[in-house]
Amino acid sequence: MIMKKFIYIVTIALSVFGFASCSEDFFDTEYTTYLSSDKAAKLVSEDPSFLDSYINGEYSWMVQYATAQSAHDDFSHMSVGLSMDMMGEDISINAFHWFGYDYAHDNHEYTYRRTLVDWTVYYTIIAKANEIIDFFSPEEDPTTAAARGYLGQAYTLRAFAYYYLIQLYQHPVTASGTPNLDGKGIPLVYASRDGYTAEEQDARSGRNTVGMVYEQIESDLDKAIALLDPTDGETYIRPAKIYVDKNVAYGIAARYYLLSQQWDKAVTAAQKAYAGYSLMGASGLKDGFMDITNPEWMWGFDHSTETQTTYASFFSHISSITGGYGGLAYSTKLIDKKLYDQIPNSDYRKALFNGPAGNSAQSSAGAKLPYANVKFGWLAGWVMDYVYMRAAEMYLIEAEALAHQGNGTAAAAALSKLMVNRDPSWSASSVTVEDVYQQRRIELWGEGFNGYDLKRLNKGIDRTYEGNNHLAGYKLKFAALDKTWIYQIPNREMQENPKITEEDQNE
Repeated sequence: MIMKKFIYIVTIALSVFGFASCSEDFFDTEYTTYLSSDKAAKLVSEDPSFLDSYINGEYSWMVQYATAQSAHDDFSHMSVGLSMDMMGEDISINAFHWFGYDYAHDNHEYTYRRTLVDWTVYYTIIAKANEIIDFFSPEEDPTTAAARGYLGQAYTLRAFAYYYLIQLYQHPVTASGTPNLDGKGIPLVYASRDGYTAEEQDARSGRNTVGMVYEQIESDLDKAIALLDPTDGETYIRPAKIYVDKNVAYGIAARYYLLSQQWDKAVTAAQKAYAGYSLMGASGLKDGFMDITNPEWMWGFDHSTETQTTYASFFSHISSITGGYGGLAYSTKLIDKKLYDQIPNSDYRKALFNGPAGNSAQSSAGAKLPYANVKFGWLAGWVMDYVYMRAAEMYLIEAEALAHQGNGTAAAAALSKLMVNRDPSWSASSVTVEDVYQQRRIELWGEGFNGYDLKRLNKGIDRTYEGNNHLAGYKLKFAALDKTWIYQIPNREMQENPKITEEDQNE
């Protein structure tokens, strides 16, 4: 049964999943209660490897099923991205099912599950990042590569969480398209190492401005990059792609600088992020977007039979090929007809979607449908990996930032690095922001970007055009800055946080 409203009785707990070195200690918030900062720092200096359980717990939480309630549209970070994609116009569905209320723009009120899920997902990441941060001395940064790796990851993940929260609970731009720096933002939660007094922390537990939240994101990213990519000393080398490293930290920074319209910084961060990564060609595009070993993947989660969450998973909903909701045609994710028609036949990515006739040769009901995506694949045991960041996105950020500066020639040169691997007929010598945005829509379809892009670019949606393939009854047309584009602060937070009053609530 699909429900929006529910009683707010929530217990945050970690499913251990069998993830290597992960333990329930991650959610034991009393672990450091009786440790002085000196003792905690001593533990880190002697052997920081005990922090494995903490950092692994962060990454396990990002794929956790039922963060707020036992519902199949709640599987942590990837479910948030999919819900935002569903609010756009690039994804259509064949039937109303899970994520249907997101598609209908009817999931933003404070009593609904979606707003609590999103709040819980990212504030839990922040809380546990703060636990890791507080193991380190406030007087000085660690000197070993291993210790810097733990602290750098924690700062990156905290910035990552704030980056998403501020977009979910406020409009990132004004009506004129400039950054909405004075808008009501979100609470900031600090570690002791941040150096704020109890009074200062209490003062910032309400709705800080968007500008204040941006300052915190940027500060965290600056610290993270200094730790993960030091000017001297050894650089932290991650053991696997599930972990943050310097490239990923630069990638989060590139996303943030694009959001905050700091174009020069976005270009530089994107270039540093994709350094050392290759782009996949035509054959790689058909691998199902489910294998973390893909050379283009920068960051993701390597699923196993112990960590996968079957029907309550990203692939259950997004893939038309699995035995999940998409493959069974309960709610198959289709590409918007207009967008499909705009993809040139010479573009390799057009083959990732059925045309108007569907594909009767496919084995699942969902994959037979007209305009069904066949981008996302399937493996026995539901062990398809999750992708959080690809090098392709970084090339798109570089190109868009240059286009925002009016440098269409340089933007085309940046974009051409991607397009030579996507459409051999592409040969533009200059591109606009709209040109790059179109390539983002095609390249990143279904990966959790379109809803956020619409908000930061001050765009609405229009599913009402003649000949559209959107679900009857949900052929919506919304302007930018419509109140449904942001979530209300969840009921639980309103009840428990005295710093947020009814007057502070979003419409």
